[in-house]
Amino acid sequence: MFTPSRRLLAASVSLWALSLGAAQAQSITEPTLVPDIVITATRTPLAITRAGSAISVIKGEEIATVSPKNVAEVLRRVPGLTVSETGGPGGTTSVRIRGAEARQTLVLIDGIRVNDPAAGAGEFDFANLAAVDIERIEVLRGPQSALYGSDAMGGVINIITRKGTTPRGFASVEGGSYGTKAGRAAVSGSSGPVNYAFSATGFETAGFSRYGYRIGRIERMQPWPLEADSAERLGATGRVGIALSPDTELEIGGYTSYTGAQYDAAFGAAPDTPSQSQQRLFEGHTRLSTNAFDGLLRNSFIISGSRTNRHYRDVSYFGFPLSTFWSNSGYQGDRVSAEYQGDLKLGTFGLLTFGAKLERERFLSNTRDVLPFPSAQRETNDASRDTRSIYALYQFSPLENLYLSFGGRLDDVQDSDSFGTWRATAAYEIPNSGTTLRASLGTGGKAPSLFQQFDPIYGTPNLSPERSIGADIGIDQRLLDDRLTLSATVFANRFRDLIDFSFDPASCPPTNPFGCYLNVARARTSGVELSADVDVIPSWLRVKAVYTHLDAFDQETHLRLARRPQDEGRIGLIVTPITGLSIEPSVVFVGTRFSSPGEQNKLAPYARLDVYADYKISDTFSMYVRAENLTDARYQDIYNYGTAGRSFYAGLRATW
Repeated sequence: MFTPSRRLLAASVSLWALSLGAAQAQSITEPTLVPDIVITATRTPLAITRAGSAISVIKGEEIATVSPKNVAEVLRRVPGLTVSETGGPGGTTSVRIRGAEARQTLVLIDGIRVNDPAAGAGEFDFANLAAVDIERIEVLRGPQSALYGSDAMGGVINIITRKGTTPRGFASVEGGSYGTKAGRAAVSGSSGPVNYAFSATGFETAGFSRYGYRIGRIERMQPWPLEADSAERLGATGRVGIALSPDTELEIGGYTSYTGAQYDAAFGAAPDTPSQSQQRLFEGHTRLSTNAFDGLLRNSFIISGSRTNRHYRDVSYFGFPLSTFWSNSGYQGDRVSAEYQGDLKLGTFGLLTFGAKLERERFLSNTRDVLPFPSAQRETNDASRDTRSIYALYQFSPLENLYLSFGGRLDDVQDSDSFGTWRATAAYEIPNSGTTLRASLGTGGKAPSLFQQFDPIYGTPNLSPERSIGADIGIDQRLLDDRLTLSATVFANRFRDLIDFSFDPASCPPTNPFGCYLNVARARTSGVELSADVDVIPSWLRVKAVYTHLDAFDQETHLRLARRPQDEGRIGLIVTPITGLSIEPSVVFVGTRFSSPGEQNKLAPYARLDVYADYKISDTFSMYVRAENLTDARYQDIYNYGTAGRSFYAGLRATW
């Protein structure tokens, strides 16, 4: 298990003593759920104090304060999460949980899986996340494959959009630095047995050069100024629910987004290139829920589908004099699934959740060279597979204030090994103390991606699933009539059979002379997550903070894993000096890390100061301003890729 160093203990004690913080959010505003209820931890509504797993909630009010061009930035408010963006808005954006790979983060939108079947490792690109009308984001940390199957080795991020109740309308416009313009609109409500919620959003920015921007050693070497790389994103979502009877409800919902971005090849003799990408994401679902046996059994039938389309015009320059290499490529990932979930109330004996799922994934790709040797032929790939899953979770309370759960899942993946996973959690609320003790232990599994198995050049058909085991133990403490909330979690994970790429022909099958994917890697991660939330002066000053210490190592080389800072966190204030005015300064700090495997391309630590201010003009209108990187800190998320300098934005918002 993980043993904190003296420096880590000092940081932990200091954070708790100063009470600077942002606790795991412990309330939600969805009208169909009472406060302090989450659904991702057990697939059913559960009081957050009874969840043995570490789970955080980001409320819609917090999401509204972040930039519409970088929605994933709000995830830095959750301990244990690391966000990296490739050169500004529209660039590939990855989220890692507790040091796991980005491909081991399962992403759900309204409970529907949206990881990309056509991605190299099946990961979700958060550049496709649009600032639609998000009610809340639930982040479940630790291995959760026993609940959600493949991709949930590191944890689960569930993006939950608004569900209609009382009539509500919303609209906003924004503009600012780098030629940025954005707008949002949403409407929701209910009428009789029907509830509805629709929203749309869009932004565009002239941007800056993804490669080399504000990196002195690169800018000084360029014979001409770096070109700006623009980006735009459109998104829409909709949910309609119909109460067919007092015991039956039908919901139809969907999400779509489009992201277009210019990018740089970032290699070769002239890395600043006019390459372009387009990405489209579609998700749709139908959910029928009905109660039987006087409400003792709740049945849910879900049919869902998603599609990711990605197109690239990739341009690079090589040689002297420079020669242009230009290729066009497209990737399409499809997923359709049918699932049944039953929730059986057993009275004093607890709750049994069980279900089965059938899922089909398909991957299509094609590539064609344009320059310097035009080709009429395309390199194509077409692969698909089915996954059959069954799962069960039993929740019960053998003693007052003690809440236990045990669950397991079996995933039968076509053309790959079947794998089973399990999970156990415990939570104990100490009476009259405001203290909750919690712990979890479980295993994770991730099936190889379709690309890793079936790519005609690099694929290895007989790959085995990746596997992990992880544990955590934590404490949540509420003090001063709940004005102060503290949280601490210690965690450790072990990963084996990780899929890595090998360039050694001797290690690959004869059909892969240029390299292949193999189950060769092992890794371990461990650390501490701290958070706090203190209402210093009610209705005037609130302080929030999160901090994560992470040790993440490759067990073969004993070197640190790439893009995992050892220390990172966020400290923020919410100041309301007068009625209607809110000022929120915050500092994000990220410690030393390596951008590339093998502890290559070391990146310096940085701290970034942002300030958000909102003034309520009337019951309908409010205006806001946002200053990002106010100290103009120069830093890199990824080696040689630029980040925005000091920038300012202003907007007008209407709610009715």
